[in-house]
Amino acid sequence: MCGIVGVVGKRNANQSLYDALTVLQHRGQDAAGIVTCQDDRFFLRKDNGLVRDVFRTRHMQRLAGNVGIGHVRYPTAGSSTSAEAQPFYVNSPYGITLAHNGNLTNTAELADGLLKSDLRHINTNSDSEVLLNVFAHELQVQGKFVPTHNEIFKAVKEVHKRCRGGYAVIAMITGYGILAFRDPHGIRPVCYGKRETDLGTEYMISSESVALGALGFELVRDIAPGEAVYIENDGQLYTEQCAENPQLNPCIFEHVYFARPDSIIDNISVYKARLRMGEKLAQKVKRLRPDHNIDVVMPIPDTSRTSAMEMAFELGVKFREGFIKNRYIGRTFIMPGQSERKKSVRQKLNPIDLEFKDKNVMLVDDSIVRGTTCREIVQMARDAGAKNVYFASAAPEVRYPNVYGIDMPAKSELIAHDRSVEEIQTLIGADWLVYQDLEDLIQCAKEGNESVVDFDCSVFNGQYVTGDISETYLNRLEQARSDTTKNKQNVEEVDDTVIDLHNDA
Repeated sequence: MCGIVGVVGKRNANQSLYDALTVLQHRGQDAAGIVTCQDDRFFLRKDNGLVRDVFRTRHMQRLAGNVGIGHVRYPTAGSSTSAEAQPFYVNSPYGITLAHNGNLTNTAELADGLLKSDLRHINTNSDSEVLLNVFAHELQVQGKFVPTHNEIFKAVKEVHKRCRGGYAVIAMITGYGILAFRDPHGIRPVCYGKRETDLGTEYMISSESVALGALGFELVRDIAPGEAVYIENDGQLYTEQCAENPQLNPCIFEHVYFARPDSIIDNISVYKARLRMGEKLAQKVKRLRPDHNIDVVMPIPDTSRTSAMEMAFELGVKFREGFIKNRYIGRTFIMPGQSERKKSVRQKLNPIDLEFKDKNVMLVDDSIVRGTTCREIVQMARDAGAKNVYFASAAPEVRYPNVYGIDMPAKSELIAHDRSVEEIQTLIGADWLVYQDLEDLIQCAKEGNESVVDFDCSVFNGQYVTGDISETYLNRLEQARSDTTKNKQNVEEVDDTVIDLHNDA
């Protein structure tokens, strides 16, 4: 999962891009990058790390120009080296930089075609670089010295024909303008807004509406599935539907976990969707255990807080913050290796013992992926003196890998894969475990926008909306995402670093 942003302004765009990326930091803490354009030249800064660490004053001063794009990343396809940081750049045609959120499902096929047919070399393992070169090739073959919106939209149409998967893209064509487009299923989110200034109208494109609001931009709308938006450097805006059969199938996991609660995605309030998730969970508890003995409901901070709060209200029991979070520890399910995740949980959360002692505690999390975190948290609650520890997940059982841009574990490492709820309950050490029903989750999100045909719920039901995911593909994904593979890659990266240091010496 990544965050993308683009600005076409009337003043220097560097500060707006930086501020927007800090708002989108929750979407990726692995790397950050900004590229701006002034007088037909681009200025790029990207590296591993948080936004605040990647960009220093000297970097910001070099990012000149009123037009630019930015990216925050955590690794999905590719590795976590700085070479994979975005935006990516190609020189021909025009000079194009691109930032991408999502994952292509036919990357290998595309990369082979780029080399053999398009005569383009790919320098990294990133599907984003592949996507950039596909778009660049389709724009170049039109042979126009000055590209107009017609040529640009035609190139996007060809991208949709060649690329499969989930993708939200922002690209800057040096000296001309900024382009944004979304895959024909609208799996990954992207929206745009405008801001009136004394010099004229400024535009911003962003993964989430919260970045627009934080910088004083008015949300215009989400970019539709398959649609492209092109904004010239002078502020002229063009839009066109570039897919043949677009259909809105947004990723429901955005509402469960990734998006900030103050965002609006596809006209659905993330906050209200999570409130409804808590309400549905409470109703299920009442059905299963009408005489429950829950004394207190506690969230696993932060993303489950909204659902837990509403669950407590519906159950008529106390809501308490039982865990204090260290905000300087990253998201645990992204971390490679079980030992690192176990260590980080204890560093990340600290219980308030008096809230647990001699109480029947219902812990609420947004989802359960590996179960490692849950098991540690349940034990922490017991150690703090809880009489009974119950556990509720605002999402259904995560049984299948995500192929559209969320770097979830290998299928065999998902705690719910091939296990019953009772077996999972035993593994995490809870006295009772309750999951959200998938039908209820869909209803919670769809209530905000009835025009959504269907959500991508593949991590819960194994049904991939693009229709191109084979068992062979999933087996390759299993090998690539396993902890064994990632630990081996980490060792190799350390070895490479040692070699580089030796050579430098």
